[in-house]
Amino acid sequence: MKGACRVGIVITLAVIILIVAVIGGRYIYNNYIRKDHGPILKEPKEGEGVKILFLHHSTGRVIWDGGVPEWFEERNPINSSHYLITEQDFPKMSPYGWNNYPYDYWNIWVNHGSPGDFKREPTLEMITEKYDVVIFKHCFPVGDILPDTGDPDVASPEKRIENYKLQYEALKEKMREFPDKKFIVWTGAALVENKTNPEKAQRTRDFFEWVIGTWDEKGDNIFIWDFYDLETEGGLYLKNEYSRSESDSHPNDQFAKNTAPLLCSRIVDIVEGYGDTGSILGMK
Repeated sequence: MKGACRVGIVITLAVIILIVAVIGGRYIYNNYIRKDHGPILKEPKEGEGVKILFLHHSTGRVIWDGGVPEWFEERNPINSSHYLITEQDFPKMSPYGWNNYPYDYWNIWVNHGSPGDFKREPTLEMITEKYDVVIFKHCFPVGDILPDTGDPDVASPEKRIENYKLQYEALKEKMREFPDKKFIVWTGAALVENKTNPEKAQRTRDFFEWVIGTWDEKGDNIFIWDFYDLETEGGLYLKNEYSRSESDSHPNDQFAKNTAPLLCSRIVDIVEGYGDTGSILGMK
């Protein structure tokens, strides 16, 4: 009897441990790993005002957590302004995939632009029905740029300047279909020196200099926030003092706290009509 009782206790404990492991594993997956939960497009914050959508991945999240929502919450009552900002992962991990490079914006917004979603990602037709300002960016792998081939292809996911340029030109044409909306494009997040090489780093700088100097045009509804320059300060790499570590290209918390107000100031300048004359760094 005692042996049978012990076996019963062991089995019961094993079942309890299994249940806890399954529930715990599910919680971790749903809250920390899975990136496809949530709506196709978040609803704007309630109230009358300028409705802003910030699309991002991990680097954008770091800057957001540096104080972006708090900045607007403090500013709105003091200045009698009504900026209502919402953030959203874009694209989600599944079903589209965790890629937010020039090809992916082109693929979702241009190649599959329609009033409906594409793989549970919102198209510009959907976004502009609900939001007045759209902010989007690329995470630092955008700088993993290969040499050009001389045969550019707008539909290629290969990271080459020749492809990026075609995709950006198509995106510009698409965004101009919504002239009463404003779009803010970040120059890309940079890589730390240990995670790239001088050739790729130079191509990254060359591309974003083209974005600022050639692609961006005054007088339209598209504006730049030069995040790349804030991270590199004229160099080719994310400065080590601004990174989480010499091997991690995410910005650190202090950089985020210093930089978040610059993004907010840039947004305000653009909304208030100073997008073409204000600092593209967001500095006053």
